[in-house]
Amino acid sequence: MNDLFYITAEDCHLCEHGRTVLDQLGIERRELSVDSDEAMALAADGIPLSFLPVLTDGERVFAYGRFSAKRLAAELGHS
Repeated sequence: MNDLFYITAEDCHLCEHGRTVLDQLGIERRELSVDSDEAMALAADGIPLSFLPVLTDGERVFAYGRFSAKRLAAELGHS
């Protein structure tokens, strides 16, 4: 799998929840601010950034908004 990008915003309670879920599952990712040039490039490539946070590999969105640990673990093959 390609590197995962975690797109967030400041003062975002769902982003904090998402970090907790990702940490619990041991999912490594690179965090990007929604205002960053890299996040804007992902958006230009068709990755929707309307509902933060967003977890993507740049081609596919794995999760957005309030993350579900169970669903995300199944999606990414983590236990």
